[in-house]
Amino acid sequence: MKKLLKIAAVVTAAASLMMVTSCSKKSGSEKSSGKVLQYAEIELGKTGTDISATLKLLSHRTDMLQDSYTGVTFKKYLEEFNKLYPNIKVEIEGITDYASIALLRLQGGDWGDIMMIPAIDKKELANYFVSFGDLSTMEKQIKFATNWEYDGQVYGVPSTGNAQGVLYNKKVFKQAGINTLPKSTDEFIADLKLIREKTNAIPLYTNYAAGWTMGAWDAYLGGSATGDADYMNNVLLHTKNPFKNYNDGTHAYAVYKVLYDAAANKLIEDDYTTTDWEGCKGMINRGEIGTMVLGSWAFTQMQGAGPNPDDIGYMSFPITINGKQYASAGPDYCFGINSKASETNKNAAMIFVKWFTEKSGFAFNEGGIPIAANDDNYPAAYAAFSENNVEFVSDNPAAAGESDLFNELNSESELNINAGGNLKVQQIIEHAVNGTKTFDAIMDEWNLAWSDAQSSANVQIKY
Repeated sequence: MKKLLKIAAVVTAAASLMMVTSCSKKSGSEKSSGKVLQYAEIELGKTGTDISATLKLLSHRTDMLQDSYTGVTFKKYLEEFNKLYPNIKVEIEGITDYASIALLRLQGGDWGDIMMIPAIDKKELANYFVSFGDLSTMEKQIKFATNWEYDGQVYGVPSTGNAQGVLYNKKVFKQAGINTLPKSTDEFIADLKLIREKTNAIPLYTNYAAGWTMGAWDAYLGGSATGDADYMNNVLLHTKNPFKNYNDGTHAYAVYKVLYDAAANKLIEDDYTTTDWEGCKGMINRGEIGTMVLGSWAFTQMQGAGPNPDDIGYMSFPITINGKQYASAGPDYCFGINSKASETNKNAAMIFVKWFTEKSGFAFNEGGIPIAANDDNYPAAYAAFSENNVEFVSDNPAAAGESDLFNELNSESELNINAGGNLKVQQIIEHAVNGTKTFDAIMDEWNLAWSDAQSSANVQIKY
C-alpha cells in the first residue's frame, strides 16, 4: 500500500501497547565498555551478538500472552528474536489496568528493564529512562520521534503507530442501506438510526463497562476534529472555552456530542453497564454491532475474532473541515529502557527494541502505522483513508518551555484528556441515557474546569 502519511513532529499522550516487569536482573558475560549503545549504532545480527542477558518487560497486551490469541503472540515474536539473538531472553509480565499500575510500578522502581512509558512529565524522563539518541538522529530512524523527547534527547520508541477512526461492519452498513461513508456527525447519527431501524445490530457499541475503552474518544480532538497539527499541544493550551459549540460540526464539542446523541437516542447497547470488551470482538465480526469508536490498533483484533474478517472496515471520524477529512495519527505506547538497569541489560534492551521496530512486523500485524522511518508498508486497515483522500495529522510538539503544560492543565482540570480520562466520557453516556444533564451543561462544566486550570497556571489566552 502506498505511503499515506508524512509524519511531522509528534506529541501525544497515548493510550494502547507493551512491556516491563519486576526487577532488572544483572546478567551478561561481555566486558563492560562503560558505554550504552545508541539506537542508530546497532546493526541487527552483528551488533551485540556476544551479549547474554535476561530482560524483564512490562506490557498491557495481556491478550498477546495467551496461546489462544488470534494474532501473533509474544511467544512467537520472541522465538523469532532468539533466532538472531539466542542469548538474550525476554520475560514478559502483562498488566490489565496498565495506565495506572505501570505508573505506580515506575515510581516504585519495581519494573524491570523495558516498559511502555506511562503518562509522566517529560522533565522526569531522564530520571527513569535511557536516551535512544539525540532527536536529529532519531528522526532519521523512526516516526513520531518527538513523542517522548526532552532537551534534545529521545527516551521512547513507539511499538506501533495508530490512526484514529471508526470500526464498522460493512455487511451491516449494506443491510441498512448505507452506501457512502458518513463525513459529518449528522450523517453518522442518521446512519446509526438506519442501522437500528433496518438491522438487528447494535448501532454504536460503547464498551462502557471496560472503562479504558471510553478514553478512546479523547484521541479525536486534535487532527480529526480540527485538521490542525498544532491544536493539541499549542492551540488548546491557550484557548478560552475549548469545549464550546463552534457551530460548524468541528472541534471537541462535535466529537463528544456524537456519543451523547447516540446514547440519548437509544442507538447504543440496551444496557451499557453490561458491555463486554472481549465479547464485542466476535460480535462485530458476526454483524451484531454496527460501529465502535476505537483506534486503528483494534482493526486486526476484530478481524481475527470470527469467520468474517473481510466484513470489518475502518473509516475516518465523521468530521469534515473545509471540504476535507483528517485523521489524528500518533504513536501507541512507547518502549522505555530503565536508566538503572545494568549496562549489559541496557544494551540488550536497546537491541531488542530496535529488532521489534525494524524486524518483527508487529506494527503491520496489528494494523498499525509502521515505525521505522523508511517503512511505508501500511496494512489494509487504512484502505478507506486512502480511497477518501483522508489526510493524517500528527501533533506538533509544544512550544519551548511548555513541554509539560498540557499535563499540568490536564491534572489541574481533572479532565485527563488522553491520559485515562475515562470517567468523564462515561458520564456523558450516563447523563444522556438518564436525562440528568444536557450536553451543553456538561461542556460548560468542562470549559470552567479548563479555564480555572489555565488561571492557576497563569496561561495566556490567545484564542
